[in-house]
Parts: sequence; structure tokens; C-alpha cells
Amino acid sequence: MPSAHVSASAHPDASAVGCGCAVHGDGDRKAVAVDPDTKARNLTRLRRIEGQIRGLHKMVEEDRYCADILTQISSAHEALRAVGRELMRNHLKHCAAAAIAAGGVERDAMYDELVDMMYKHSR
Repeated sequence: MPSAHVSASAHPDASAVGCGCAVHGDGDRKAVAVDPDTKARNLTRLRRIEGQIRGLHKMVEEDRYCADILTQISSAHEALRAVGRELMRNHLKHCAAAAIAAGGVERDAMYDELVDMMYKHSR
């Protein structure tokens, strides 16, 4: 899957948070900019999801009623979707916007990446 790599200078918010989406020697890609409040909310949600998953494990071990387990699975799915929505918003607002503004190869790669993401994550 093609991926866009944009320097921190390509997006005005990037300098405040650090580099993003660019490959640094080790091939590690990072977001162009991540709002600290959004990151904190996502980490809180993910910790809560970890607890939900441990609870599901326990429910299965204890042979709990199937409908109750399925309800909890649905709740965990929705919590993951909420994290995904936050990540998608950040990606569009910062990473995609910077790559599209850069134009050329970066823009085209970002368009491909976004189309791939829509197909993969709309299921």
C-alpha cells in the first residue's frame, strides 16, 4: 500500500508537535500532529477497551449467558470505532491535509491511502 511521507515543514501545526509522516532512517512513520487532548482521550478509551476485553474473557470462562457476552462484544466494537473515528479525523486534518497540500507524488500516494482505508475500514 502506498503511503505519503511529508516533512514537518509541509504543515504549519507540525512544528509544534514534532515531525510527522516522514520516514526517519529507521522507517518509523509518525503522525504530522496529534492534539494532546485527543491522544489522552484515545489512551483512556483504549485502557477501558482492555478492561472490556478482560471482562469478556472472564465471561466466557464462567460460561455466562451468550446474549450478555454478545452485548459486551458490541460495546467493545463501538468503543474501538470511537477510537478509529478520532484517529481518522486526526489523519485527515493533519497527515492527509499536509500530503495533499504538498502535491505531486505525496498527494497521489495519500489519495491512494485514503481510498484503501475507506474500503478496509467500512466493513
